[in-house]
Amino acid sequence: MNKKDVKKGLHDGLPIGLGYLSVSFAFGIFAIEQGFAIWQALIISMTNLTSAGQLAGVTLMAAVSSFIEIGLSQLVINLRYSLMSITLSQKMDSSVTTKDRFFISIFITDEIFAAASSYDHVSRTYMKSLAILPYIGWSTGTLLGALMGNILPASIVSCLGLAIYGMFIAIIVPPAKKNKAVLGVVLTACTLSCIIKYTPLSNIISDGFAVILCSVAAAALFAWLCPIKEANDD
Repeated sequence: MNKKDVKKGLHDGLPIGLGYLSVSFAFGIFAIEQGFAIWQALIISMTNLTSAGQLAGVTLMAAVSSFIEIGLSQLVINLRYSLMSITLSQKMDSSVTTKDRFFISIFITDEIFAAASSYDHVSRTYMKSLAILPYIGWSTGTLLGALMGNILPASIVSCLGLAIYGMFIAIIVPPAKKNKAVLGVVLTACTLSCIIKYTPLSNIISDGFAVILCSVAAAALFAWLCPIKEANDD
């Protein structure tokens, strides 16, 4: 085990874990409001680790929706993680086995992907260490929120929900400041997202597909405009 990778993974995972602690706190409260037991809310977070997917899933389960409807909604909402996993698979070194890839894929989230993708190469030790604190933070926050129930006022719960956005912005701003191509991808994706959101396209394209469409289109555009030169290219 590479102690340097363990330390680096824990270091990068700490702010993510702290952010997840506050956001999942709101999810715990929401799950209780929907009629779930404390242990059910905790199990959901321990086996999913996806904020949007969990919120949608809890809502559908509370409405006694069919398994097909729940499954399709989760597929649409979480399909972007497939793209993230494919991208990260290109950065993993030879220490990562097939079993490691299956295990690591469970913990791929937007923030963990952003942290790991900032490196040219990542090891299995780093990826597993990176996931520890976010996983603990997400599960612990859910438990605390479920225990609190409806004690906190709605205004505080709404404020806690903003933490995830501030955390993600803090992750993408540094690389965007260093690399104009990354900045271009971010701005393009934001622009496309706004176009879809505030036009009739929002009635056609779901939120999950909108995320995929914007990210793929923006990445493809700047892969063409600003290709990364290989070391052996003259």
